[in-house]
Amino acid sequence: MSEGLRSACVIGWPVKHSRSPLIHNYWIKRYGISAAYRREEVMPETFADFIATLAERGYVGANITLPHKEKALALSAPDDRARAVGAANTLWLEGGYLHSTNTDVEGFTANLDTSVPGWDAHPGEAVVLGAGGAARAVVCGLIARGFARIHVVNRTLGRAEALRACFGAGIHPTHWAAVPHLLTRASVLVNTTSLGMTGQPALDIDLAALHKDAMVADIVYMPLTTPLLIAARTRGLATADGLGMLLHQAVRGFVLWFGVRPEVTVELRALVEADLRT
Repeated sequence: MSEGLRSACVIGWPVKHSRSPLIHNYWIKRYGISAAYRREEVMPETFADFIATLAERGYVGANITLPHKEKALALSAPDDRARAVGAANTLWLEGGYLHSTNTDVEGFTANLDTSVPGWDAHPGEAVVLGAGGAARAVVCGLIARGFARIHVVNRTLGRAEALRACFGAGIHPTHWAAVPHLLTRASVLVNTTSLGMTGQPALDIDLAALHKDAMVADIVYMPLTTPLLIAARTRGLATADGLGMLLHQAVRGFVLWFGVRPEVTVELRALVEADLRT
């Protein structure tokens, strides 16, 4: 490592698919920072040793992707947000300690703020499809913006009930059969499942019951325009795609490592869109 060069990385297994280097190296160049951002492919059995020696490897922090997010939480000093989500996606060294957070929450809300300004002006009921780690981040974001009644829809009801145990009585675990009825009352619908992703089964859901002022978000970004978003736009509904969440969740890590708050620009989005098409 060059003297004075601050370095960060994304750690995963596998990790070649990650667009984090594209995003962070764009910002490094744009803001003229003496820094570098790399991929590190780390097997689960060596992950603990790797993050314990981040400083020795020349890193000031890291992004964490699958399958390491829960282990990263356990091996670091997590903030309240990481504990609430139950997973860490961002690590940084401070005062000789390894700290962690989860930036998916602000990635979700910042993307909606940009894509659909005022989406949370009158919080109503929300419907969240899925009950995994991404759903936890979305639920956390919705609660922070004043949504007091959130229906979590999952094929395995026990996983949705786990979110109720974590976030409280405002979470309502629900079977998929109830979705048509729930949509009549929802102001926000969010897909956090892999349904509709390239290579995965389609998300079969009729949006006819949604109010004309409702908003639809999909965290999937491959394809960029999912069948769910196509159906929503056909109805004239406001939408937010998964790429925006990916870009906005990267902001705080960059601040923690390099001391600059970067901007999610049209140019950056176009750069990542082009890469997704290759």
